[in-house]
Amino acid sequence: MQSLQPSPVRFEHLPDGLGIGTSSPRLSWTSAPEAGDQHAYEVELRRDDRLHRTGRITAPDHLLVPWPDEPLSSRERVAVRVRTWSTEGGAPSPWSRPAVVEAGLFEPGDWTALPVGAAWQEDPAAERRPARVRKHFRADDKPVELARLYITAHGLYEAEINGTRVGDETLAPGWTVYQHRLRYRTYDVTSLLTCGTNTIGAWLADGWYRGKYGFDGGTRNIYGTDQSLIAQLEITYTDGTSTVVPTDHTWHAAFGPILTSGLYEGETFDARLDDPHWATPSAPQDSWTPVRVGSRDPRTLVAPEGPPVRCTQEFAPVSVTRTSDGRHLLDFGQNLVGRLRITAEGPAGTTLTFRHAEVLQNGELATLPLREAHSTDILVLPGNGPYTWEPRFTLHGFRYAEISGWPGELAPHAVTARVHHTDMRRTGWFECSDPLVNRLHENVLWSMRGNFVDIPTDCPQRDERLGWTGDIQVFTPTASFLYDCAGMLNSWLTDVGKEQLPDGTIPWYVPVIPGNPMWTPIQPGAAWGDVATLTPWALYQRFGDLELLRRHYPMAKAWVDLVEKLAGPERLWDTGFQLGDWLDPAAPPDDPAAGRTDRHLVATAYFAHSARHLARAARALGRTGETDRYDTLADEVTTAFRRRYAQPDGRLSSDSPTAYALAIVFNLLETTQRVVAGDRLAELVHQDDARIATGFVGTPLICDALTDTGHLDSAYHLLLQTECPSWLYPVTMGATTIWERWDSLRPDGTLNPGGMTSFNHYALGAVADWLHRVVGGIEVTAPGAATLAFRPRPGGAITWARTRHETPHGTAAISWQTTPVGIKAQITVPPNCTALAELPGYEAQTLGPGTHIFPQGNSRID
Repeated sequence: MQSLQPSPVRFEHLPDGLGIGTSSPRLSWTSAPEAGDQHAYEVELRRDDRLHRTGRITAPDHLLVPWPDEPLSSRERVAVRVRTWSTEGGAPSPWSRPAVVEAGLFEPGDWTALPVGAAWQEDPAAERRPARVRKHFRADDKPVELARLYITAHGLYEAEINGTRVGDETLAPGWTVYQHRLRYRTYDVTSLLTCGTNTIGAWLADGWYRGKYGFDGGTRNIYGTDQSLIAQLEITYTDGTSTVVPTDHTWHAAFGPILTSGLYEGETFDARLDDPHWATPSAPQDSWTPVRVGSRDPRTLVAPEGPPVRCTQEFAPVSVTRTSDGRHLLDFGQNLVGRLRITAEGPAGTTLTFRHAEVLQNGELATLPLREAHSTDILVLPGNGPYTWEPRFTLHGFRYAEISGWPGELAPHAVTARVHHTDMRRTGWFECSDPLVNRLHENVLWSMRGNFVDIPTDCPQRDERLGWTGDIQVFTPTASFLYDCAGMLNSWLTDVGKEQLPDGTIPWYVPVIPGNPMWTPIQPGAAWGDVATLTPWALYQRFGDLELLRRHYPMAKAWVDLVEKLAGPERLWDTGFQLGDWLDPAAPPDDPAAGRTDRHLVATAYFAHSARHLARAARALGRTGETDRYDTLADEVTTAFRRRYAQPDGRLSSDSPTAYALAIVFNLLETTQRVVAGDRLAELVHQDDARIATGFVGTPLICDALTDTGHLDSAYHLLLQTECPSWLYPVTMGATTIWERWDSLRPDGTLNPGGMTSFNHYALGAVADWLHRVVGGIEVTAPGAATLAFRPRPGGAITWARTRHETPHGTAAISWQTTPVGIKAQITVPPNCTALAELPGYEAQTLGPGTHIFPQGNSRID
């Protein structure tokens, strides 16, 4: 039987192979669902000068397969395709469609571009008007084979060639630890060039590099005072000759129509100053002056490891309300991250003001939670007919927008909300019979989208938007089910390693920027610092990337070694500054860390958990000696935890849900103690009628702790509670994202008065991982999802669920439904995988690839 065509080859964790930053990119592909398990494969690589085939390789490997030929050199293009043989024998599959990988610039000497920007005097302490830079150049009068633009900036950029925008990404080049790593991107611009005179230009903005950012109104010039473009256009002709147009002293700069631009502030744009032909050969030369040329170590320029930020969806307003004073209030029905695109017409000089907020209070925008982030865009109309505009260099977190100054009536189609986030591939879906739970899951999804904006942030609306390490540590299992975030988080973890202090301390947020005294100097803290061990492991489990684990192992080891020193021979981490179970509902407003659970109990529990995971990583990497060392350390910390915090009967010194959840899920108790702890946890849950009594640390764990100790009914009781505090309370209040505080909006409709209130904050949405595994029924049981378990555990009033996950091997899915005679289910196992099916009322059985229906045969237990 002839197998079906495999998918096109993918390279590393990238959406395409253009401008790849590694000379030996690993290859991945998937088999067609009907093809059966792969028994063998052959890879073909077509280079300019030769064709290389590996020959038939008898192996099931198809995930992150090593590059099978000579390494790439800078700029080299290779077309790659694969064919496979099935375990069922027969002829090979058809070849996959060719996928092209093209190397970026690997060597520092490949770069001739220098940073260029405006040469005029600026006040570095003030808000500065952005510049545009450009260059007119000639292309030879002969056919162009290909043209590539390698580009980045100190700040943000948006490039044009001959009046046409290059690419479609937003907030490029993104946010990295700029002093160590500045990301550049490669664009194919072949179609944008013409014979003769051409023009390349770029809009610039401050962005994270020198814009106002951080706490207490923000700090300017965090990374530098220059606003500069670094670009290198390389044109290759069919005769083999080439032309290079780098940024250098021959470029010119001028002000553009952007008057101000900031990530917190918003953007002001005077369209009267907008010449759409500014980046064309016919543009006037007036007001353009020579650029200032700076410097940049090309060794710090790195290629992307994941997808860029893009617009991924658009929303029309669901309602437009005109106020008595002529303003328009728009509701888009969904709290999102993005910006408005508008089409307006009015006399020249008409000024339109756009303000944004997540919620309303008394019919007006509730801007108090934004703090110093003004989130205000301003457009001055040119007066020559309808004008369409969207800000370039800012994003806002909002559901509602207020427009002032609109001439005449505002038609709903004149304003669109455009959603922006890192354009990851969606990989996870869940729905069930309870519409409130479905909305909860959608809220988790939307909070992930809104906070995965180049880095994983804590909130997208106020003057913060930082890469808090603890938030993503608890959320990674959920994130990696919903989206293919491996490339993005691998890149961010690299920056975590760059920011790690010499003693092993992991900062509270990465990249590190000036903070208020609470966060300075940087101190080690449990749960936040444990991102170094737990997030790489979670990504390894989901995506099967052993090299990702290897890359971040030194960071993880340095972290655990530091905590070992802090804990001393007693193996108890009972010193130093800790956030504990941050935002426990019982914590006082002025101290969100002062909850029901001893902060040092939390720290010691995480110490044991991280040491155990470091041992697992060492084992996976073949580091036998370190496996034994850190397993022993984890055992010693576990013993110390029991001695200090656990009573013989299983009660804990902190008689709190978070303490029991930590002890149970992190496996810190003896068997008999574990039973008592589970019973006590269930008792505590029911004492308060299943209202949430956990914060950032306990919330992701509590449902698993209850489930694993035989209290599934209590876990469902927690899940389905609608009174505050609970997961479903915000849903009943109209939430469309996850809130930072359980009562960000109080039952009487008023805002939480605290200075830290976000309506888009994914950490408490980590419960979705439990939804996927326990309610939905899909669990990854081996790295890369090579083995799976389908074990749904119905409960509460939920009568059906459907869950799907695009694993690295293909689609895994389950749908189940309770009936009067038992559960019915359909399970899909991806190719090259095995799965254990454990359905209520059925014998456990091992399943191979394909679709399986239950009941079938004699599988039901009588």
